[in-house]
Amino acid sequence: MEGQMTDTKETVRMVRKAVPEVILMAITPNGEDVIERACRTCYLSFHRYNPPASTEELIRKVIRKGHHSVLEHASATFRIKGASRVFTHEMVRHRLMSPSQESQRYVHYGSRKPYEVVEPDSIVEGGFKDRYFEVADECYKLYQEMVDAGVPKEDARYILPGGITSEIVVTANFRELRHIFAIRCAERAHWEIRKICTEMLRIMKNEAPIVFKEYEIDDNDCVIIRNTEEGS
Repeated sequence: MEGQMTDTKETVRMVRKAVPEVILMAITPNGEDVIERACRTCYLSFHRYNPPASTEELIRKVIRKGHHSVLEHASATFRIKGASRVFTHEMVRHRLMSPSQESQRYVHYGSRKPYEVVEPDSIVEGGFKDRYFEVADECYKLYQEMVDAGVPKEDARYILPGGITSEIVVTANFRELRHIFAIRCAERAHWEIRKICTEMLRIMKNEAPIVFKEYEIDDNDCVIIRNTEEGS
């Protein structure tokens, strides 16, 4: 990668625009069935176990009554690529979620992985796109110069912008995911975390449609929590 840098008038730009990607790595098999059977253990009501009808009936009932602890028996793990450190700083605040994040102490940007930054629409619309990438590129060049001079990566990273990408794997149970989606997919949430969490929600609505039934995604990719319970 160092060989691509040049002092000629034709500057080679090292920075690339990031493309976000959300990947479901793992999920509790038959998660909603696990939740139902765990819940029925409380009352030893297995004589009423008649899936799939009994599964939806019981799960919706416990959600309506606020007995959400049983939702913790199922969990999902996601790999998120192409998202910024701005996003991960917000995401890791959810303390009941388990994160494993790319380390800037050990990863050599431009060598082990491409140097990519997230491009906010407002910067493009404001006419700052070229300057944004120029400055991001200058940050990388100084980073690489310092690393080449023997500055540890853990110290050279201080010059890297907040928009740089950082791969992260997160695991959360269904109860915590409902909480995350309620907060981070709302209209007031920051656009990047809203976009990524909305993609996570789309996956969860397909994998666990009963648990996430009332979480509806509108045309603006914001989540509206509907009251889907008759008589409630």
